[in-house]
Amino acid sequence: MRDVDDKLVYALNVNVPTPSFRGGIDPTHNCETLYKQLRGNYEKRETAIKNCIGTVSTKVKQLREVKDSSGSGDLTVVKQLNKEQTKLRLLRSELNVEEVLQDRSMKLYYERCREFYKPPNPSSSQ
Repeated sequence: MRDVDDKLVYALNVNVPTPSFRGGIDPTHNCETLYKQLRGNYEKRETAIKNCIGTVSTKVKQLREVKDSSGSGDLTVVKQLNKEQTKLRLLRSELNVEEVLQDRSMKLYYERCREFYKPPNPSSSQ
């Protein structure tokens, strides 16, 4: 899913060449297409991570209830709870990584495409 971000510099160089190499390439169309592709990938990844966080949060809540209701705390339940809490922390961390990745990618994008395509304000589309 991060393939586009990993190859962003290459994609920008190919789709938005310098004026001397531009030829028949339409940088406005290419920048718009690349922007839509980036945004689509960001939304898919963010939705997937948030869905996982929701699922794991529910499981953690259920395991806490089982642990609290059993009183002494069944060792198997405690181990499973710790495992799920670790998974939840990792997923939340991944959401932060995603934010940093998006910020970095968008800075690169704006650096090269600001002359050709002005995307809609992302806060207005959400």
